[in-house]
This record gives sequence, structure tokens and C-alpha cells, in this order.
Amino acid sequence: MKSTRLWRRPTLGAVAALAGVSTATVSNALNGTGRLSDATRQRVLAAARELGYAPASTARAMARGSTGILGLTMTTYGDLPVPYTEIPYYAQLALGAMAAAHERGYLLMVMPSSLSPWMWLNTPLDGVIHAAPRAEDPVASLLRERGIPMVSEGRPPQPRWGDAWVDTDHEAGLRLLLDHLAEAGARRIGISLPLHDDQYPHLIGCAYTAWCAERDMPALVEEYASLPDYFTAERNAVGRLLNRDPRPDAVIGVYSDSGHNILAAARHHGLRVPKDLLVACISEDPDYAMTTPPVTTISLRPDRVGDEAVDLLIALINARSGVDRRRLVQPVLVPRRSTRRPVRRSRPVDALGCSPDAPGLQPARRIKVGDAVLDEGK
Repeated sequence: MKSTRLWRRPTLGAVAALAGVSTATVSNALNGTGRLSDATRQRVLAAARELGYAPASTARAMARGSTGILGLTMTTYGDLPVPYTEIPYYAQLALGAMAAAHERGYLLMVMPSSLSPWMWLNTPLDGVIHAAPRAEDPVASLLRERGIPMVSEGRPPQPRWGDAWVDTDHEAGLRLLLDHLAEAGARRIGISLPLHDDQYPHLIGCAYTAWCAERDMPALVEEYASLPDYFTAERNAVGRLLNRDPRPDAVIGVYSDSGHNILAAARHHGLRVPKDLLVACISEDPDYAMTTPPVTTISLRPDRVGDEAVDLLIALINARSGVDRRRLVQPVLVPRRSTRRPVRRSRPVDALGCSPDAPGLQPARRIKVGDAVLDEGK
């Protein structure tokens, strides 16, 4: 008779043993409480992840008199539907936040932007992560009215004292990309920028103009309306860039589909990428690895942003002291062929500038005449 090994739920003690800490430290790390270093907190989370440990959410929520539920909300644009889950950045943000919440014993509810004000005010939640806050943001206003802890994904356009937010270091990311293009030989780098009332295009635009001024390069900017059809609007903006004389030798886009739009505009103008034009964008879209040519991207690390946002939100819920309420995540450059200039292969030549394998030519023969040595070539 064969015996089967029964799966046993990992315990708090097992996590503590693996992480080399006490059970109290494990509890504090998972609850977002206590005075722990980031290194210790991350070590405990890694141990819990390795063992598959998840706290009993319902029991813990009842014990602390809370719901055990976190909300993830997206900003709204009136009646215009925005398919956030189809945008790679927001899909990865939601998955990263969900994984982080589950590790800490919370549920994460991704809330549709179509909720009525009554639902925003009454859905049971311990705290909310609000993505992409705008200057006039109805969702953010309702959440502030409710008075529960809130963390913004992205810097608020109209900051207030005590704001808590997590964002990617957009300035560092754009400089990383611009430096990469400059190393590839680009000297006239254009950028297409959306007109929008969140902080993202403003931060990108400021970083771009500062970088160009530091290197005495021209700032080539074309703006476009991001709503209602940013695909057509951006392609037209890139077309205006490419119609300039002299035209840019590289173009950057800052939205998920910008790389596709720039490639389409380049084809329309009869330009070859990367021979005639270098192309790059800020995006999480994996399809850029398979475009013709594959497009260089900057990743904003939305999975990491989601993880940090959950950690910060739970710290606020538990009134943890000494918490950094403003956090930056470092972006990553993913270089591909769209920013790699083709190498021109030159044929080898001799000292006289002749190619030794050129048709009709023979290698030079050395002839000795008296004490002199002459080269004779045919």
C-alpha cells in the first residue's frame, strides 16, 4: 500500500525559522507594523513566499476590527470608458499589488471606474491605492471625503501635505534612454508628448528639456491630444516631427502604443529603422520584442510599484511610524535593435588604399634592384 504525504499548511514558526527571526517579527512584517528595517521585512516576505505561507485573512481582519480588503481604483474620464486591464502597465500593476496584498494577508479588490459615488463611499475597505491621479480627480475627492488611508500610484498634480504616493523615477528613466540614444550616435532626438492633466507628461517633458539643454542639443517636441483617439493624434505628431528640416535622427514616445505609432509614421515617410531613424518608447508591452525591428523600451516596473504601494498602504492602515510616504521605483532599460545603428563593413585595404581582393589586382611583389627594394604591383 502506497502512502501519500499530506500537505500541511506552513506555520508562522516555519517562516520565522527560515527567515532567522522571531514569530513576532514575522507577524510585524506581514502586518506592516513594528519598527523593522526594510531588509528584515523583505527577508520575511521572501521566506513566506518560498514556503507558500499566507495568513488567515478573515480571522486576522476580525481580530483587528477591519475588513481585510484593500481597493485598487483607477481615475475616470467622465463617461469615456478606459480599458485599463488591456493596458500592459496597469495589468502588471494590478497583478503586482494583488500578489503583495495576498502575501500580507489582505484581499485586493480592483474597483471599476464606473462605480457610483455612493459605492465609492460605502464599499467596505481598509484603504485604497488610487492609480493615475488627475488635477481634477472625482475619484480622489470621494476617497478623501471617506477618510480612509489612500496611496497614489503616481505623484498627485496638486500635492497636499501628508500625501502618500509611489511612482517610478521618470526623470531617471528618460535620462537613461536619452543617454542610450546619444551613445548610438543620435544628435537630434525628438519626442511626442501627450497633453494630459496628470503629472507624468509634465515630469517627462521637464526631464527632456533639461537633458537637451545640458548637452546643447535641440529640443524637438510635438504635443498631441491624448483623448479621445491618441493613436491617430500621436501618429500625426510624429509625422510633424519627421517633416522638420533637418528631421530628427531618433524619436521617443511615452505611452504604451507609442512605439507602434512611431514605426507606422516612419514607414509612411519611407524611413528605415534603425538605419534612417532610431525608435524607442516607454512601455511594458511584450510585443515590442517581436516587432520589425524589435523596439527598445524603458520599463517603469509596475509590478514593483504595486508591491511598494501595498506595503505603504498597510503601513498607513497600521499607523506605522517612521514610514517614507513618498517612494520612487527605479526603471529598467531594455535595449533592442531599433536603437542599434547597422555597422558598415569596410573592405580591408593596403597601405596604398587598394583592396587586396579587388578584381584584376594582384598582391604587390617586392623586387630587389641593387641596394634598393621596389614594390611592383599589377
